[in-house]
Amino acid sequence: MDKSNDSYLSMLVQSLPDNPGVYQFFDTDGKILYIGKAKNLKKRVTSYFKKMPNSVKTSIMAAKIADIKHIIVDSETDALLLENNLIKKYQPRYNVLLKDDKSFPWICIKNERFPRVFSTRKIFKDGSAYFGPYTSAYMVRSMLELIRQLFPLRTCNYALSDENISKKNFKICLEYHIKNCNAPCAGLQTKEEYDKNIHGIKNILKGNIQSVITYLKEKMLYFASEQKFEEAQNIKENLEVIEHYRSKSIIVNPSIHNVDVFSITDDEQNAYVNFMKIVDGAVIQMYTAEIKKKLEESPDELLIYAITDIRERLISVSKEIIVPFNIDYTLPGVTFTVPQIGDKLKLLELSQRNVKYYMLEKHKQQASAHPQQHIRRILETIKKDLYLPELPVHIECFDCSNILGSYPVASCVVFKNIKPSKSNYRKYNIKTVEGPDDFASMEEIVFRRYKRSLEEQQSLPQLIVIDGGKGQLNAGVRSLEKLELRGKIAIIGIAKRLEEIYFPGDSVPIYLDKNSETLKIIQQLRNEAHRFGIKFHREKRTKGFVTSELDNIPGIGPKTKELLLKEFKSVARIKKTEITELEKIIGKSKASIIFTQLLIKCPIKF
Repeated sequence: MDKSNDSYLSMLVQSLPDNPGVYQFFDTDGKILYIGKAKNLKKRVTSYFKKMPNSVKTSIMAAKIADIKHIIVDSETDALLLENNLIKKYQPRYNVLLKDDKSFPWICIKNERFPRVFSTRKIFKDGSAYFGPYTSAYMVRSMLELIRQLFPLRTCNYALSDENISKKNFKICLEYHIKNCNAPCAGLQTKEEYDKNIHGIKNILKGNIQSVITYLKEKMLYFASEQKFEEAQNIKENLEVIEHYRSKSIIVNPSIHNVDVFSITDDEQNAYVNFMKIVDGAVIQMYTAEIKKKLEESPDELLIYAITDIRERLISVSKEIIVPFNIDYTLPGVTFTVPQIGDKLKLLELSQRNVKYYMLEKHKQQASAHPQQHIRRILETIKKDLYLPELPVHIECFDCSNILGSYPVASCVVFKNIKPSKSNYRKYNIKTVEGPDDFASMEEIVFRRYKRSLEEQQSLPQLIVIDGGKGQLNAGVRSLEKLELRGKIAIIGIAKRLEEIYFPGDSVPIYLDKNSETLKIIQQLRNEAHRFGIKFHREKRTKGFVTSELDNIPGIGPKTKELLLKEFKSVARIKKTEITELEKIIGKSKASIIFTQLLIKCPIKF
C-alpha cells in the first residue's frame, strides 16, 4: 500500500489512542517532519487534517505527511519531556528550536583535599560539587573574582596528602606571597580552616549570603578581641565586598525563596523567553532564549516548550514558577503563579523588561546588518495586524487643524518603506468648509489629494491613515467612493483617546498592543501629520494676525508696514514702542495714526 495515500493516513489517525503521548510525522523519504506532544493523541493529530488548518504553514507541512508514528506515555508532563528530547535529537524541519545550544559554564569545587574552585563546561561524575549552569562566562568570572577576594584558595594541582605536607615536598609559591593563598601545601593553613572557607563558598554559590556574612563577622570580632587588628581589617574589607555584591543582587523581598520567573515576547519570526532564578530575593541566574517559529505557534505553546527545555538545561528544581499568563500545563509538585500585585509582580516585570530589551536589541542588530530584511519584517507585521491585502510600502496620513473654525488647514505626510518621505509631504488650505467641521474638512482634503493623484497618474498608497475616529474615517471613505477608489486602497482611522484603530463599516475598533511595531509606525505617522499640520496652521494664524492688526489701519500701506516689521519684528513690539521712536521711522503723521489705532500710550510731556 502506498503510504502517501489519504486512506492510509486516515486509517492511522483513526487507530490512534486517546492517551497522552508523542507523535511523529514522516515524509515520503522517511525523514521526520515534525514531532509533537498531546494530552489526547487522536484529537491532536486529527486537527492537522481538517479542511481549514490553523495556518498556511501547517497546511504545507500536512501535505507532506506520508506516515505517522506515536509513543504513549503516562502523563502530559512525560510527553513534553520526551518531545523535547526527541526534537533535540532529530531537529525536525517544522519544530521550533532554541537557537542557543551551547554548553553552559559551571563552577566546580573539586572533590579532593583542599579543594580547588574553578570554571568548567564539562561535568565529571567524580564526586565534585558543580554549581550552575551560568548563562554567561562573565557571570562566572564575576563569581570567581568575588570568591577569591573573600577566601584565599590554592590554584596548584598538587596532591596535598598529610604525608606530602608533613614531608615538606612542596615549596611555597608566589601565590602565597601576594596573599592569594595561605599555603596549605606547606602546612601554614589547616584542613579545618580551609574547609570552613569552602563551606562559605558553597553558601555564596547557593545564594545563602547571610550565613557567610555571619561567619565573617564572628571571625572579625575574634581577631579584634585577640588584638589582631590587621586580620580584622582584612575581614572587614571582605564584608564590604560581599555587602556590595548583595546590594546589587537583591531585587525584592529576600523572603522569596527558590523561584523561577519566565516571560515571553515575540515578533513575526521569533519568540524570546527570559528566565530568572531567584534565591532569597536575589537574581542568581538570568538567561534569554531565542526560539525560531515554524508553524505560527501561540505564545503559550512556545512558553511551555521553553519552560521545559530551559529548566532541564539549567537543572532547575524550583517548586514555584512565575509566568505572565495562565498556561495549560502542569508539573508534579510545581505551582504556577500569575502575580497581580506585590514583589512577585515586580520580578515578573523585571523579566519582561529584560526580554523586550533583548528583542529590541536583536531588531536593531538586524536593521543594521540587513536593513531590507528589517523593513520587510515590519511591513509584514503591519500587513498581518491590519488585515491588509498587500504590503503597505507606501502609506499616507491626514490631519486637519483649526481653532473654532478659524484658519482651517490640513496636512498629508507620506511614509515609504516605513520612513518619512518629506519631499512628498503636502499642506492644504480648506476651501469649501465654513466653521469648525472636521468631518467635512477631512472629506474635502482626501478628495482633493487623490483626485489630483489620479489626474497626474501618480502612484497611490497601499494604506491611508486618518487622524480621528469613526466620523473622520467615514469622511475619508466617502471621498474614496466618489473617486471609485473604495476597496482599491486600505483606509483606517486612529482615535487619540485610547489609540483605537477603526476600519470602514465596523463600529467596533481593535486595540493593538502598546509595544506593537504596527502601532508605533501608525503613531509616528499620526504625530508627524499633526506636527506638520500644526506648523502650517501656526504660520497661517501668525500671518493672519499681523494682517488684521496693520493692514486694516487706514493710511498705512504695505511699505510702511514692511518698514515697521523690519525694524520691530512684531506688532507686540510696535505697541510697546514710544511714539517718538515711531516718528523717526515713519514720520509724525503715520506715527500718530499707528498710535491712535494700536492704542500706544504717548509719553506725557511737561
